[in-house]
Amino acid sequence: MKRLLNERICALFRSNWQHTFTYWSVFFSFGLCVAFLGPTILDLRCQTQSTLQEITLVFFSQQFFLFIGSTIGGFFSKTLVSSLSALALSTLIISVVFAVIPLCHKLLLLAFAMAVSGLAMGIIDTISNLQLVKIYQKDSTVFLQALHFFVGLGALVSPLIADPFLSETSCVIGNSSANATSLTHLRNKLTGRHMHNESSVHLHTEGEVVTNVSYAFWIMAIINLPVPIAIFVLMYRERLFTCGSDPSRRLLNGDVLAMKTWGTTGLSEDAGHQKETSRSHTDVFSCCLLGNTYGFPLSFFGIHILGGLVLFCFDGIVGSYTGFVYTYAVAPPMNLPHKTAGYLTCVFWAAITAGRLSAIPLSYHFKPIRLLLVSQVGVIVTLLLLLIFYNSSVFLFIGTCCLGLFISSIFPCMLALTEDILEYKGCATTVLVTSAGMGEMLLQVIVGSVMHNQGSFSFLLCGMIFGCLGFVFFILLYFVKQNHKNFTEALPNNNYMERHEQNGIKTCSDAVLN
Repeated sequence: MKRLLNERICALFRSNWQHTFTYWSVFFSFGLCVAFLGPTILDLRCQTQSTLQEITLVFFSQQFFLFIGSTIGGFFSKTLVSSLSALALSTLIISVVFAVIPLCHKLLLLAFAMAVSGLAMGIIDTISNLQLVKIYQKDSTVFLQALHFFVGLGALVSPLIADPFLSETSCVIGNSSANATSLTHLRNKLTGRHMHNESSVHLHTEGEVVTNVSYAFWIMAIINLPVPIAIFVLMYRERLFTCGSDPSRRLLNGDVLAMKTWGTTGLSEDAGHQKETSRSHTDVFSCCLLGNTYGFPLSFFGIHILGGLVLFCFDGIVGSYTGFVYTYAVAPPMNLPHKTAGYLTCVFWAAITAGRLSAIPLSYHFKPIRLLLVSQVGVIVTLLLLLIFYNSSVFLFIGTCCLGLFISSIFPCMLALTEDILEYKGCATTVLVTSAGMGEMLLQVIVGSVMHNQGSFSFLLCGMIFGCLGFVFFILLYFVKQNHKNFTEALPNNNYMERHEQNGIKTCSDAVLN
């Protein structure tokens, strides 16, 4: 049985290898954008001659429009042409933004550039996840793990490129109050895309600007440039530039062909195309239209909501931990040296990258629900141990590494599980990606406010609370899943979607396609 499964996955990969590698490379671009802003923010402050409090607004600009991009990304996923065109444009925009950032000498221009990059990142996030799920469906877990590995890889490469060009001392000549140690301290606090109590830090804004960070952005622009080129090559190979190409062509043609090869479906090519069309995903708004969802069981909505809440909590933990672990480490009772504490964010991202890489073979041998159970319990136990050994600097590094390993595979496994429960007919990918982006944005604000009012110890306590909440939502999702399974099995042909179509009720995808 495993041999047949392995052969089927290999056949699917051979049929779609260029699509798969393209989406993986696109997520490398996403990773570059995720991590570049933190290390370079002080040099950008000098470039725009703004205060530290003003420059941190660009973090919000990028995060907010990333959320917007994730929400609207489903609009572009209806056809292969629109999906690849949106990805090509988004990755090209990222290269352009990298190239023009050194030219943004006004804060508003820089904030606008960050907003555009955030919008492109959000579109990339939704479409890449969505299209891989469309291609591999029940076998998508392995390929989603690899996809998210490339995010971590890009997030590791970006700071390494920027590091040689960062200012060691004040990059505004005439400011004698800031030395190399204080700038390193501030840069590490900002690495997590958020800074706590930035108004207490005063840096001069007037004087001659001396910074070489422009070279880092130009290098990243060049490194990213092959990605949109690869997408255009894929579009050319798929003959999407010709006038006679079918605008409604779907990405799953190769998938249907491979499934037929292994005898898993007896559908004709036309029937396969119709089934494929009924499995199309759309944007989150069209799925929530009352006319499109009438007649669906409550479990259908419960799966979307609970899956989104799970990722809201756990992706929120990723965002808040990245944003505030440095602040926590340099404050009492830990009191780590600034340089030592600065390694924590790197350790966390390295662990996430390693965790996603190791999850690739694990996803082949274990079902997503088992990996999710182990991962979430591991996150909660790790946070509990960090709370117990709150004054141990050694265990802070060990716990950070373990937390990154456990939390790394939750998003791709959750996405694969939810889509599998809904038989790839709902709007789970868009809802889950949007919920994850919202959690990462909002929980940073919540945790920062709590730390400001209650002290640094509340940082780990907040993580523990959100981890437990996410696990509770996951348990509820399991019971709703069982209820949904019983409901679908009780219907003729075990397909409630077919019953809705027979009654004249449109699915989410049909509503948009028609």
